[in-house]
Amino acid sequence: MAPQATARYNWILAITTIAFVAASFGNGANDVANSYATSVAARTLKMWQAGILATITEFVGAVALGSRVTSTIKNGIIDIDRFEDRPGVLMLAMGCAEVGNAVWLLTATTLGFPVSTTQTVVGALIGVGFATQSDISWAWKKGSVSQVAASWGVAPAIAAAFSAILFGILKYSVLERKDSFKWAMRLIPFYLAFTCAVLALFIVVEAPTAPSLEEFGGGKAAGIVLGVFFGILLIAYVFFVPYFERRLVKKDPRVKFWHIPLGPLLRKENPPLYFPGKGDDYITNYYEDSYGNVAAGTKSHYQAEHRGSEDPSSDGTDSLKARNKTAPSDMPSAPDAATMEKQGHLADTDAPAGTVPNLLKKKHVQPYERWIVPAKSLSWFNPMKYWAYLKFIFLQSVCRDVITHDSDLLRAIHARANRYDTRVEHLWTYCQVISAMMMSIAHGSNDVANAVGPWAATYQTYKSGAVNTKSDTPVWFLVVAGLLLGCGFWFYGHHIIRALGNKITQMSPTRGFAIELGAAITVLLASRLGLPVSTTQCLVGSSMGVALMNYDLGAVNWRQLGYIFIGWVLTLPGAALVSGLLCLMALNAPHF
Repeated sequence: MAPQATARYNWILAITTIAFVAASFGNGANDVANSYATSVAARTLKMWQAGILATITEFVGAVALGSRVTSTIKNGIIDIDRFEDRPGVLMLAMGCAEVGNAVWLLTATTLGFPVSTTQTVVGALIGVGFATQSDISWAWKKGSVSQVAASWGVAPAIAAAFSAILFGILKYSVLERKDSFKWAMRLIPFYLAFTCAVLALFIVVEAPTAPSLEEFGGGKAAGIVLGVFFGILLIAYVFFVPYFERRLVKKDPRVKFWHIPLGPLLRKENPPLYFPGKGDDYITNYYEDSYGNVAAGTKSHYQAEHRGSEDPSSDGTDSLKARNKTAPSDMPSAPDAATMEKQGHLADTDAPAGTVPNLLKKKHVQPYERWIVPAKSLSWFNPMKYWAYLKFIFLQSVCRDVITHDSDLLRAIHARANRYDTRVEHLWTYCQVISAMMMSIAHGSNDVANAVGPWAATYQTYKSGAVNTKSDTPVWFLVVAGLLLGCGFWFYGHHIIRALGNKITQMSPTRGFAIELGAAITVLLASRLGLPVSTTQCLVGSSMGVALMNYDLGAVNWRQLGYIFIGWVLTLPGAALVSGLLCLMALNAPHF
């Protein structure tokens, strides 16, 4: 039973709870998608696989590592003394902050702005601070408004440098060597071990429940890092190397990732494969889009095609022949017309003799075409119609094409990116997935407080009848928030996946690995040095740094980076405007 001082404000608690659900959902749709954007864009993971992993990793991060004490006034951005002995006003202010947080996150996600959820909460609290005439922290100190503004440039720049260095090392030690696959097989165990060691340190240092590095001790931290490194190195040689040899050297299409535990048994002539894979493809072409087109590494061909299309005397066959002639042996070339006709992929069967017909690649069926269109003719009394709509509601986001962008500008940008051996790219998919999972766990543990904080303040103040500046966070808060983070990604994460993936530059597993690990290292070092950074901004900066390693400014979509930067700048005033106006109207509403 709530105390008399706050019992009449149960409607504020109800509205704040609804806003908390929306804010957690928006957090998942925006910030969680950041962690898996490069993995999906590089075709390392399918969207539905990333959705399942995101739900698990965010839940584990929030519940197992999430802070048990949530600061209700995020980073001390506004002065709590203004609400002394006025619990109802605090509840109203935190409720408005939660609404502002939710509205901006969902709006930004819909518009394709990958924004910082921490800065969204800070913006919402600034708006509340203005409305309640509370003092706002502007001076340069931890969590202040000036540091938030500085992070717009600091975070991307540092992350770009680290990711560029990581990708540069990988580029010259493996990707651009004469026999890149041989060197990749030699070095991949060390890259796996290094990745896991760095991310183990990331979890140890960044988890809110972990002690500071000084309290924990440098010796213990070094012991954990070295232990993880050599432990993973041993596992890589015993289990991963035989798996790679079987799948990539012997090109056995039956062998899949779930056969890794067989380890040395995979070196036998006929290994005991459980659930063997089907089909003839032993590897994915990570440079293909959803329609089977490959743009990376075709800069000269792309320019030749455009010159040819502008020449009235050209029929386009020369550029097609040139592409087939220069395509690397391990990568698919453009199929001939006879093959395409046999497979039923000819779009123009009435093409004149002596010309190359318009070749239509495999088609990615979108969710509406897949489920709704076939069910339109069914009667509303037919249960299959309801089943089709149910599948559309629950699967429409994770079954969308988030890889392909039908844009001449992006095709030209992707054409300028270097293209590497797909077998080498496959080796780095495992490092990429591990780094994405660790980033997601760290996000779940850290950023769960962004949605929980204002709601916890409202709930605890309502229960106690007095202003609470810090409150114990019940585990069920974290359970609900963790599930909502995963649901946000599952139902609405496709917007940010598209915005952060191939829309900035051509993605591939090696590039995604450097982006994820570079961002993790940046967050680690910045937290130690007290620099203001956001994981979202680090990932965007890392993408830019890796793209610049093509040594071609045209390999970066500067227009998209500018669009994302606008989203960052709008985050503070956008969230502040919603929460501030709402709080101002509520505080000055007529009382009866």
